[in-house]
Amino acid sequence: MQTRRVLLAPPLLGALLLTSCGRLPLPQFGRTYTNPPVITKADGSRVESCADPDIIRGPSGDANWYLYCTTDPHSANDRDAQGNLNFHLISMAKSSDLVNWTYVGDAFSSKPGWVKDDAGLWAPEVQELNGKYLLYYTASDTRAGGSAIGVATGPTPTGPWTDSGTPVVEPQPPPGGNDPKARRWVFDPEVVTDDSGNRWMYYGSYFGGISVRKLSADGLRTDPANQKEVALDNRYEGSQVVRHGGYYYLMLSATNCCNGPLSGYSVFAGRSASPTGPFYDKDGVSLMDPRVGGTPVISMNGNRWVGPGHNAVFQDAAGRDWTVYHAIDRFDSYIDVGRNINKRPMLLDPLDWVDGWPTVRGGAWASEGPQPAPAVHRWERAAPPSPVRANDQPGAKLDASSDEFSGNSLDPRWTWVRPPTSGAAGLDNGVFRFDTQSADLFEDTDNASILTEQAPPGDYLVEVKLNIDLPDEGCCFNYSQGGLVIYGDDDRFLKAVVFSNWNTRQIEFAKEVQASAPGFPRYGNTVLASPGRDTWLRIARRAVGNEETYTGYSSRDGVHWTRGGTWTHALGQARIGLVSMGGKGFTTRFDYVRVYRLAGP
Repeated sequence: MQTRRVLLAPPLLGALLLTSCGRLPLPQFGRTYTNPPVITKADGSRVESCADPDIIRGPSGDANWYLYCTTDPHSANDRDAQGNLNFHLISMAKSSDLVNWTYVGDAFSSKPGWVKDDAGLWAPEVQELNGKYLLYYTASDTRAGGSAIGVATGPTPTGPWTDSGTPVVEPQPPPGGNDPKARRWVFDPEVVTDDSGNRWMYYGSYFGGISVRKLSADGLRTDPANQKEVALDNRYEGSQVVRHGGYYYLMLSATNCCNGPLSGYSVFAGRSASPTGPFYDKDGVSLMDPRVGGTPVISMNGNRWVGPGHNAVFQDAAGRDWTVYHAIDRFDSYIDVGRNINKRPMLLDPLDWVDGWPTVRGGAWASEGPQPAPAVHRWERAAPPSPVRANDQPGAKLDASSDEFSGNSLDPRWTWVRPPTSGAAGLDNGVFRFDTQSADLFEDTDNASILTEQAPPGDYLVEVKLNIDLPDEGCCFNYSQGGLVIYGDDDRFLKAVVFSNWNTRQIEFAKEVQASAPGFPRYGNTVLASPGRDTWLRIARRAVGNEETYTGYSSRDGVHWTRGGTWTHALGQARIGLVSMGGKGFTTRFDYVRVYRLAGP
């Protein structure tokens, strides 16, 4: 019997040729991926943690993409013969499809001589320059004292790497500091090239803020004389710069990267026409403003992923923007809980541009089900644009739960948890006045007064307008705050508050849970967009299965709202509360509490 041969190549080739002439649509191959992409080792085990990921495309003639990860063990089972965890000095992997990755080794077998023995090598940034590759990295401590940015060079994307032997950015005091012996956090290198071919390095973290310097032509040195500050200290780290539509977009990560299932790490952006700033967010607030600016790019969305941050952006073969970043599975958070070594796998999702601003998956943020894969061949059609995720909207107002504070005394439905001292709170010309207390609601410190009312049944949205008379700038009023609480009890709540953090004024959106297994956190926070002198806050509550999601919103005018992260909790029929605490000396004034049925999206 003769076997009939099926020839597929010529018709496909013909379709591709016709496509190049514009007569047929590009083929859709239907490849998908599911987060996290798999990174496989030669022995069949997996690299389960790839924090601070960076990604580049291979050179001409090389069909692979290359991935780089911060120093960490690959998994809880990645141990030596004595049972000690193996810390890989910048893991490297390659992939031909951006979905299935193969671990190809570590950039370093030992730390460069100028780096302290117990230091980490973090946050790799790889660049191609004149046919060679430069691997920039953070040295968390040096023999000279203080952190620095190092660089190694290699002939290929995987080396072999030869360290330059000296920092690209040296240990230094914080900008404007009064102590020359102090050392700022010189972390997280990022490099971008401008239209004139100049290359700029961004670096920094919470202690010292974010700075930019021009790189030398060979990429091995920077000059302190041309340093410029581009983001205020005590807010951001993990710089990533993307050029789009005539702007430089500076993306930065905020809060705690590594707090297990309560990690609130999130990415924010500002933009500028110049690589040296100034950078402003969507509301026109500078990233150098003490009421710190920043438009959300990604935060938690209520699925299993928390703490999404420290991203890198690349274009696939079809020109579609994508981002890789690390996140934490709230149900599988640790490599070693006792040492707080978090499991931070690399995640992959498209980066969309909505009204001129970047957002992951159209604002839906981290994915956990099958998704269209990036294009890796020029003849592949790009993954479709992501639907834009709409904000939650207020529905019918619930008058029985709302209060304009227009009477002479509080409505009887309001009750106190720990009443304040006489005269510390009360109605005053149409506002509820509440002096800040030298008290708090944090883990085992539960002595703050809370004014509460019963939340309505079902899903709802609660909104408050407030003003806390913290100075516009200056330090230090830690952690004076006022705002909104969804209160189960002293160990189970969420809060959205305007608060003082050293020299900044920010909006904290936090969650506390009851103590569980040893080593697991009880309190975690993220931050929202910039507060104003008057600030409007919303929390949208929605029942999902056996828990609820709580999404935070903020506004500087009560009209234009910015969505922030979504926490999950199991509070059931909780109470709505107001707090003013963290240190005496200030007053929070609440114009109203308005509660609505939840209308959308």
